[in-house]
Amino acid sequence: MEFPEMLRGDSLTRIIQGTLFGFILTAFIGFNYAGWTLEATAEKVANERVQAAIIAALTPICVEKFQAANDAKDSAAKLKATENWKQDKFIEQGGWATFAGADKVNLGVASACAKALQVVNK
Repeated sequence: MEFPEMLRGDSLTRIIQGTLFGFILTAFIGFNYAGWTLEATAEKVANERVQAAIIAALTPICVEKFQAANDAKDSAAKLKATENWKQDKFIEQGGWATFAGADKVNLGVASACAKALQVVNK
């Protein structure tokens, strides 16, 4: 069986080159401008959004626990005296960023709680 003229010689080379160029161009446009993502990238973005939602939901509870404590005024003064970069550790050690059912402190919540308390206690 003989191939048609367009699939022989230079024509076959040009078809293969065109197909390859079209594939590369389609992938470039798809991933950079059309919103295509790989599964790993989509999972990473989803996890970041979940963490942001958790922090947004738990920060007000942390602030309320801090303000409802018996020694809230003393703690507020100590927090204010603590250096900014250590305030999340202060919140963590005070237990205000620990919630029922959690086996460890969410550091994002502790940091956001410290920042919120700076605004509230001004």
